[in-house]
Amino acid sequence: MSHSQTTAEVPDAPDVPPGGSAAAARAHARRWWVLAVIGTAQLMVVLDATIVNIALPSAQQDLGFSDGDRQWVITAYALAFGSLLLLGGRIADLFGRKIVFLVGAVGFAAASALGGAAANFEILVTARALQGVFGALLAPAALSLLTITFTDTKERAKAFSVYGAIAGAGGAIGLLLGGVLTEYLDWRWTLYVNLIFAAIAFVGGLILMVRSARNRHVVLDVPGTLLVSAGLFSIVYGFANAESNDWDHVATWGFLIAGTVLIAAFGWWQTRSAHPLLPLRVLLHRNRGASFAAVLISGAGMFGLFLFVTYYLQASLGYTPVETGLAFLPMIGGLMITATLATTTLLPRFGGRPIVTAGMALSAAGLAWLTTLDLDSSFAADVMPPLIVAGLGLGAIVAPAMNLATAGVAAEDAGVASATVNTMQQIGGSIGTAVLNTLAASAATDYLAGKDPRDPAVRAQASLESYATAYWWSAAFFAAGVVISVLLYRRGATGAGREDGMPTVHM
Repeated sequence: MSHSQTTAEVPDAPDVPPGGSAAAARAHARRWWVLAVIGTAQLMVVLDATIVNIALPSAQQDLGFSDGDRQWVITAYALAFGSLLLLGGRIADLFGRKIVFLVGAVGFAAASALGGAAANFEILVTARALQGVFGALLAPAALSLLTITFTDTKERAKAFSVYGAIAGAGGAIGLLLGGVLTEYLDWRWTLYVNLIFAAIAFVGGLILMVRSARNRHVVLDVPGTLLVSAGLFSIVYGFANAESNDWDHVATWGFLIAGTVLIAAFGWWQTRSAHPLLPLRVLLHRNRGASFAAVLISGAGMFGLFLFVTYYLQASLGYTPVETGLAFLPMIGGLMITATLATTTLLPRFGGRPIVTAGMALSAAGLAWLTTLDLDSSFAADVMPPLIVAGLGLGAIVAPAMNLATAGVAAEDAGVASATVNTMQQIGGSIGTAVLNTLAASAATDYLAGKDPRDPAVRAQASLESYATAYWWSAAFFAAGVVISVLLYRRGATGAGREDGMPTVHM
């Protein structure tokens, strides 16, 4: 069906811009430039989860905060971002995706400038939390714009291959960029660099995107918003506490239980609300539910890769931050290859089940292979091959899963469906970080039992044991993903049309 026919058949859809089909046609002609703008915004949000990690020691020395406080520079961003994503997605549906995208870009830039100029720990943490708030507006608006801009099956596949590659590789890119900026400039530039990304996103969005009319049919579900935001906050906070406290600490299990209860109450309320924040029709579609699960698992498993390979390269092999970032480039290359191939060529022919399942299996194999690394391993022969295998697997998971998670979503649900994808990735990352850190620390403690911890060789071997444990558990996450993908995804190729049979409107 042609673009002009698509627009004509749904004249009253909320995403048709003022001015009718002529304006929509102009926007459609600029769609690839819009993809570049959306990709820039997504890269900024994703890499910000890791870019500050490498800068933390320098920031700590400069601002004089303690080791115990250090985690809050990371956690503040994760808490705000993870707990507000669904609200941000619904705001995009309610007020229009372009305006929310632009507000998110400006706010993210302002928060980054505040963090870069921080004179003390409190200002830095406040800035990171504000980054999370505006990221929760920007990320779902960007993905929903992509969803409704690219509706042709082949073009959608190309667009999501790019977007999925960015979403999957953004964490590794953040490590590389953070290392370069910290080593050659200053830790503050890991925050100031966002001003460049945000400026590109804002100017590009202002010029290229068409403003959609406000959807007056969307009503904000206030009780649902409060329940899910508090629930997600409690879950992320609970897992964050597990990193610094034991699992039996009240701040860990108490918040995890509270979060579970609140999310359950949210699910109950969504079946009764006249205007649900997250309509069950978004969740209960079989391929979409499978894709949400795939994004959650890949988010958890990826941290076994990024976090502990980073530790290994720097602490065990003595790599600099820049060398560590460069070491991830082959993995990023593999990820981009399979993200493109899987989404543009394989997904339309075979559907999600064989592709995502193969990606899970490859990722599990790559992480299991990493357990063979030791203190004498070389990069070319020992480190690079498993990284490439894991990257190939991640590309086959993330890009197709994000495509299928938003395929067929009605225009009025595009924002909240996109927010759910980002929420799954964020919650997966929080779970992965907490669980893997705890298991790795326990493995190191068990190894040191009965040995002299002052011996450098013993400490080095204990670190290897902890990394191997993290890799094995990450591989187990992906192995579980194999089973889940086989069971949940439908057989055969799937289209990208609306579930109700109506075409989705171009922006």
